[in-house]
Amino acid sequence: MNTSDIGLIGLAVMGQNLALNIADHGFRISVFNRTFGKTEQFMHKNEHENVVGYRELKDFIQSLSKPRKIIIMVQAGNATDAVIESLLQHLDQGDVIIDGGNAKWTDTIRREKNLHQKGFYFVGSGVSGGEEGARLGPSLMPGGTLESWNLIKDIWTSISAKVDENTGKPLEGGKPGAPVSGGFSCAAYIGSNGAGHYVKMVHNGIEYGDMQMICEAYHLLSSIGGMEPQEIGEVFKQWNADILDSFLVEITGDILCQKDPSTNKPFVDIVLDTAGQKGTGKWTSVNALDMGVPAPTVSEAVFARCLSAVKEEREMASSVLSGPSLENLNVSKTELIQSVRDALYCSKICSYAQGFQLMREAQKEYDWHLNFGEIAQIWRGGCIIRAAFLQKITEAFDRDKNLPNLLLDQYFKNCINDYQSNWRKVVSMASENGIPVPTFSSALSYYDGYRSARLPQNLLQAQRDYFGAHTYERTDQSRGQFYHLDWLHPERPEIKV
Repeated sequence: MNTSDIGLIGLAVMGQNLALNIADHGFRISVFNRTFGKTEQFMHKNEHENVVGYRELKDFIQSLSKPRKIIIMVQAGNATDAVIESLLQHLDQGDVIIDGGNAKWTDTIRREKNLHQKGFYFVGSGVSGGEEGARLGPSLMPGGTLESWNLIKDIWTSISAKVDENTGKPLEGGKPGAPVSGGFSCAAYIGSNGAGHYVKMVHNGIEYGDMQMICEAYHLLSSIGGMEPQEIGEVFKQWNADILDSFLVEITGDILCQKDPSTNKPFVDIVLDTAGQKGTGKWTSVNALDMGVPAPTVSEAVFARCLSAVKEEREMASSVLSGPSLENLNVSKTELIQSVRDALYCSKICSYAQGFQLMREAQKEYDWHLNFGEIAQIWRGGCIIRAAFLQKITEAFDRDKNLPNLLLDQYFKNCINDYQSNWRKVVSMASENGIPVPTFSSALSYYDGYRSARLPQNLLQAQRDYFGAHTYERTDQSRGQFYHLDWLHPERPEIKV
């Protein structure tokens, strides 16, 4: 009997497409689903010579060459733990379990530790790109031991998206069954235990920010500029040919130009303004708070989705609460479009700066060794946030691998210097006209806060000392020396703690 190179459990949309991608690249793959009917449907629909389906878990495992490599593509959490537990009684030491779902990185750390103690390898791999990426080439972010990475490296680098090594541009995939070859692989070893899933989580948090910024640009052009969706769509298509070249800007242009087949109205106008979320953006925000890293733009993007969800309450409030009337533009439409573009790009720089700063602190917390330039490079193709912009981030870390913040890189510093006047103008214009721009404005506040040598938290720390004796440091003494003022008798000398 021919053995398979790898197995996959979980034939939902992502699992099916990833399995076919693997098969297209010449690897024989065994597939299994808890409900055999789904396996049958998948096999009947595709009939790929490199895909073999199994009814029984034991037979599925026995079909794999050793050391066995098994990808799990099931719901994160308890379902993943249940699948792992069902596998262990059939596996041999040295076999590899790969979690390709959106697992929380702390769960991945726990699973890797437990399985390592039992003699198994465990890889927590971020898989980004949605259904299309899984089928034609995703961005892959594996975390685990180097030994486990080496066992799956050939498959992971083969099936991932590819980027031209000279231009940094994604190599376009053909159609299913004609995989892309050559170029830089958008798969790279991220680090130990949960590093891969952590980086994927930050990717998703950045994605939340990107999507909300684009929505704010659309809102401004629509409300203040009075532009129709089709016209705004054409603007996004122009932006996509410029510095904002990205997958999300590209699809936004397509969406805004799309007509609703039922009514012939602009498609975007018939979509209800309530956004869903699966939790990874929230994880990013909570983790930033836990580690004390400022990531306000991602957080505001999460909150914007939360606010959109209270649709009925907002409709009621709209009839009760008032705001400013829209003013006549004192700039031309051309100037408005240019200003919004600049605001979008500056906000994007700050959002990514926050994401990379968060990863920098996480590597200290978890003793990882992250290659930030390479992370930006593997996000150039396959994933949702793929953009030309990411090549600039790779180049920034090539210039200085210890760069503390993207804002300090010469390219990004120059961009902010060139565009911030329009950025400030747009945030001001939005406020004056009652248009919410939470990510644009939070990104601007982050930039202004980061560039400030002195912030008003001197007063805040004095308040904390007043009501809670939390102490303070002095500007005329060395750092690390703490003092407390006896606020019942403030004329007395302060106490050195």
